[in-house]
Amino acid sequence: MTVRFFNNHLYMHKSGFVNIVGNPNVGKSTLMNLLVGERISIATFKAQTTRHRIMGIINDDEAQIVFSDTPGVLKPNYKLQESMLAFSESALVDADVLLYVTDPVEKVDKNSDFLQKVSKLDVPLLVLINKIDLTNQENLIRLVEEWHEMLPKAEILPISALNKFNVEPVLKRIKELLPECPPYFDKDQLTDKPARFFVSEIIREKILLYYDKEIPYSVEVGVESFKEGDKHIHINAVIFVERDSQKGIIIGHGGRALKKVATEARKSLEKFFGKSVYLETFVKVDKDWRNSDKELNLFGYNPE
Repeated sequence: MTVRFFNNHLYMHKSGFVNIVGNPNVGKSTLMNLLVGERISIATFKAQTTRHRIMGIINDDEAQIVFSDTPGVLKPNYKLQESMLAFSESALVDADVLLYVTDPVEKVDKNSDFLQKVSKLDVPLLVLINKIDLTNQENLIRLVEEWHEMLPKAEILPISALNKFNVEPVLKRIKELLPECPPYFDKDQLTDKPARFFVSEIIREKILLYYDKEIPYSVEVGVESFKEGDKHIHINAVIFVERDSQKGIIIGHGGRALKKVATEARKSLEKFFGKSVYLETFVKVDKDWRNSDKELNLFGYNPE
């Protein structure tokens, strides 16, 4: 146990895992980034943006909060989605505090099987009704009542992550609920993911933004080379698709589409790492990678 003194008063250090779960596209990644104060998770308007379980860590003298963003809960149609659901369910196992994020649009009983598992947990549970700017007071009161009926032990808090409304009280409440414990990670550590992970996520984010329909969901990004110097980073990245036709769409006429993605990704990478970046991108076909255990393992979709 870490024991500290402040103004001659004894207090105990708090630490814990605060896991964020919920259905796709309710704003979990936006909330995670706001709570952590850094851009850890990619957040777009498209569902199923988050594929991995991603940790973001915040520290002060009194506490360490290990936030964990997870993929949206869904009924799997292929093995990649099975892995994504496994990441979400793993967040129920080690949570010290669970944040269940919803919004005024989705039905309260959506994915009732997952909610049943949530209801049986013996940890503090905060249900965060996000995007409250999309509803009115009367509907919000009704939603709060419905969530209290669905999860009687939960605290229900309305927020707007995008507009930064009511998020500070959520953070304050989380700190109150944390167990007394020494820090799990070094106090200067921001995340559990390596640099290569964020390279692939940032490139994938640009693909989500610039391509339509099935293309973004058929894509995975691998980093073949990451060489970092004092002022520059040289990166070779491969964009994997499932079919030759998808490869043609990603590259575009005369390579213009791929060049646009690479340019926007490079700008974001330079901002993320604080260094100039030289980024080379290639496109390869890896047929049916979303249903291959071997490929999914190589891409890190192997929740323990």
